Amino acid sequence: MDVILIMCIGVLVGAKWFPERHQKKLSLLQLLTTLCLIFSMGVMLGSREGFIEEITTLGWESFLFFLLPTVGSVLVVYPLTRIFMKEHIKKKEE
Repeated sequence: MDVILIMCIGVLVGAKWFPERHQKKLSLLQLLTTLCLIFSMGVMLGSREGFIEEITTLGWESFLFFLLPTVGSVLVVYPLTRIFMKEHIKKKEE
């Protein structure tokens, strides 16, 4: 989280205070640092023992964190839409 925060601060500082003529160089620098960050994270994760077992567990947890809120939202929003937007739905059907 700290790394992401520092990168965001760097982007904001670069976009605000660097002259326009340096924006292309700054953009390239941001791309390179992002690629280095992704590479170093991959190396760090790949060197962990039991990473494959962890990744399958994390995959299922991530899927559930996506599925449950999505289904819950649909189950709540759809009936509420039908109740509170009756007039709009009737006009649309005509």
